[in-house]
Amino acid sequence: MKTGTRLTALLAAAAVLSSAGIAAAADDAACSTVRLSDPNWTDINATNGVASVVLEALGYQPQVSFLSVPIGYESMKSGEIDVFLGNWMPAQTAFIDDLQSENAIEILNRNLTGAKFTLAVPAYMAEQGIRSLADLDAHAEAFDRKIHGIEPGAPANQSIAQMIAADEFGLGDWELVESGEQAMLAQVARMGRNQQGIVFLAWAPHPMNANFDIEYLAGGDDYFGPDFGGAEVYTLARTGWSEACPNVAALMSNMTFDIEMENALMGEILDGTDAADAARDWLAAHPDTLTPWLEGVTTLDGQPAEPAVRQALGL
Repeated sequence: MKTGTRLTALLAAAAVLSSAGIAAAADDAACSTVRLSDPNWTDINATNGVASVVLEALGYQPQVSFLSVPIGYESMKSGEIDVFLGNWMPAQTAFIDDLQSENAIEILNRNLTGAKFTLAVPAYMAEQGIRSLADLDAHAEAFDRKIHGIEPGAPANQSIAQMIAADEFGLGDWELVESGEQAMLAQVARMGRNQQGIVFLAWAPHPMNANFDIEYLAGGDDYFGPDFGGAEVYTLARTGWSEACPNVAALMSNMTFDIEMENALMGEILDGTDAADAARDWLAAHPDTLTPWLEGVTTLDGQPAEPAVRQALGL
């Protein structure tokens, strides 16, 4: 995926908005339900789980809808979704350009830095000399000419499809296998048992980096961005939401995460723990995280936020 001056300007604008913040004020009853989109990625399950726990403690009612990225963004356009915590940039640049051209979104903050995603192979394949996208086609038979992605419509899949359509790296006769995060990783595990060839979409934060010995492939800068798809994740709101609901918008603008936190939460979720339960346990163990998130924020009925959240967590 090509990036350029428009993306640079977008990131600069987001940084300005984030540093400026949103002045909190009381929310009315129309703001009590906060509608969140989730493409059913484990990292967004985790961050939505955290947000939901805090929102409930403040008297709001989080409502999470599981929607693919394109449908989630269309739902923001139509006003059916309020907030999305999973705007991975630069991978989702095309979506953001479209949304901004229609004045459909506001960028609330940058909620994660240090993320990355691009194609990867198991270490046993890297040891055979496959360390770059340019190395794949010479070993096409070992991979059955397949690249394993996630759910249909995901921006990363679109990047892979563009690469194949352009016959980049000689991959024009390869196939994109679309499934879903869990199905893809199950296939990685199956192939790994017999050290068979597989190339797949990999990213951080994610427990896959601890569960599998993998190597990220070089050469994908034009499609995934530099530094192995180095990414930042942004929180978006539908246009007008922060003005109508300034208190809860201030909370969402304050909430930031880190790789270690998300890895821990995602590991619990992948082991079968409900996202909200995992979030509740993590917050109870890391209560100091709450203080900057709740700065300038109240409960829905105007009471101090941090005591209410601490009480809800049993602290």
